[in-house]
Amino acid sequence: MAACILAALAVRVPFWSERAPRVRDGSTLVLRLSGPIAERAPSRIPLLESGSAWTTLELWEVLRKAAKDKRIAALLFLPEQPGAGWAKLSEIRAGIVAFRAAGKPVTAYLRTPSARDYYLASASSRIVAAHGGYFNVKGLRAELLYARGTLDKLGIAAEFESLGRYKDGADILTRTEMSATTREVMNGLLDARFEEWTGAIAAGRGKSKEEVRRLIDEGPFLAADAVKAGLADGVQFESEAKADLARLLRQDALREVDAWSYRLIPAKEFFAEKDGRIAFLVAEGDITSSPLPAMGGAQLDPEEFARVVKEIREDSSIQAVVLRMNSPGGDATVSEQMLHEVKLLAAKKPVVVSMSDVAASAGYQIALGGHVLCADPATITGSIGVFFGKLSLAGLYGKVGVNKQILTRGRHAAIDSDATPISVEERVKLRAMLERFYADFVTQVAAARGRRAEEIEPLAQGRIWLGAEAKRNGLIDELGGIGRAMELAAARAKLSAYQVVVYPKPGAVEAVRERMRFLRWAASLPLKSETAPGFWSRLPFEVSVD
Repeated sequence: MAACILAALAVRVPFWSERAPRVRDGSTLVLRLSGPIAERAPSRIPLLESGSAWTTLELWEVLRKAAKDKRIAALLFLPEQPGAGWAKLSEIRAGIVAFRAAGKPVTAYLRTPSARDYYLASASSRIVAAHGGYFNVKGLRAELLYARGTLDKLGIAAEFESLGRYKDGADILTRTEMSATTREVMNGLLDARFEEWTGAIAAGRGKSKEEVRRLIDEGPFLAADAVKAGLADGVQFESEAKADLARLLRQDALREVDAWSYRLIPAKEFFAEKDGRIAFLVAEGDITSSPLPAMGGAQLDPEEFARVVKEIREDSSIQAVVLRMNSPGGDATVSEQMLHEVKLLAAKKPVVVSMSDVAASAGYQIALGGHVLCADPATITGSIGVFFGKLSLAGLYGKVGVNKQILTRGRHAAIDSDATPISVEERVKLRAMLERFYADFVTQVAAARGRRAEEIEPLAQGRIWLGAEAKRNGLIDELGGIGRAMELAAARAKLSAYQVVVYPKPGAVEAVRERMRFLRWAASLPLKSETAPGFWSRLPFEVSVD
């Protein structure tokens, strides 16, 4: 048994033993991009865990360094359905454009590109299709799931109250189809995405938007047809594409350097860092008072957030902070506490908020504590609204023979019980509380944005906005990604050069902390419910345009 364990460890390359590569003159950076792209690097325990997962910051730094590095002559880019939203993709694409602007060629090699893959590849100077591949480039679509019919069959009643005519976070449970307001917003979102997507392709391929739209209506394409349509420049095997790039660089064989290894080369080799330090504070995931570490999607732990913010606040070597927000929102009470922490931080150091794919609802609320709010044009933000609800399981209990009896003291003691419906009187009570939450949210936004509540209220109503729209509406200050946020933070701190320090700090200590939080949650399962009702400021469960 021990021998088996040792053998398993032997075949792993532990992340803590990675070494920066030797980079020869005339090297080509090879960037293979697949899998999820997060804002926060996973915390791993040495010897027990390995693997790689890009963060947006790492990709930004790699492309920025490679553009500056005189030893790097070209980029070979191989996107294979990376897990990222449109704002992250926009930042990556901008990095490729900047690399090309440095006078360095970019070849994109595509096997079965999706719309997102092709969006990234359109920034390249040459696009090569793989033999036997096809271009799944046929337009964009938005799909919204509604489960009310299923709940009805199970005897489960979704009872929710919300404020804001666009606040559709609970619609997945309460409706069988999209509302008129949701359709209005989603069509606007789809139009904006399609306009930007086709515009990027048109610019990258030297075509008009009208030409691109006509081509899209003919998709998807086999590789040879993509070439005929002008969406690609040739059909080759990967080795042939590399040989062509080597000939362009006047090399016998391509001098490759892997981007994942190249990330280990310190930025200080290309950029001065002597003047100061900027903290890059990641706030990613659903906001909840009971995060479940290592389970499901990213979750934002308020206790960890407060601890890390305090650490940054008390560290005199940190001159400024970039708060990287990527959250659809969540618990409205918890977000109030987190906003307070950001305000305390902003009272001591410049704080620039950099919004990623989404910083909406409670995620937008937390961002209000920053001095400057910066977002990509494709960022989903806003959604200033709130809702309350619970799932009433009385019908389901009856179907399966469960008899849940309740004894109470207090008129509204069972208002959040899953065995009773919300009464008319309780609904009036909840509505009044929601109105207070909503009014406070609008007032917070108005105060942070230097506006009157009457000006903000029409922009609220639970409506989501893209970053470009949010800028026009005065809900944010600047358009741009990580690079722009860093510039703004450095300017406010009067830094001509700086080192970027990532928080929370990835590593074994954080990995152990996550496991311990999970164990504490698991141990409490028999004693408490993790699905307790509450007041929420959150986006719909899934908003995706593909």
